[in-house]
Amino acid sequence: MSNQHSILKVGDWVKGKLLTGELVIGYIENLDTQGGAVKAKIVTSDNKTIEGKSIPLLNRQVNKIPDAHVKNKEQIQFLIDLALETGDEEWFLELTAKLNSMRELAEGVK
Repeated sequence: MSNQHSILKVGDWVKGKLLTGELVIGYIENLDTQGGAVKAKIVTSDNKTIEGKSIPLLNRQVNKIPDAHVKNKEQIQFLIDLALETGDEEWFLELTAKLNSMRELAEGVK
């Protein structure tokens, strides 16, 4: 039986629930392969006091968020904001290039 948690790696976006029940979304900074835990940088949560902090979570508490297949410019603009918020310059540049190519395509249609 395959375990979806075994494919977690540093940089993966995850969502999960704290033992206290709050929803968390963030990305993996470190993996503890023996202990079955990850350290995740929390970007957003029901518990606002942990946003921006790195917290340990058990692998069973989190699920990998699938890579986004972005369909429209609103989604890209949201992801650009997220890239800026997390300081991910490479992702930001990739997203802005995608947004610019969508704009050029749209202008070519007019």
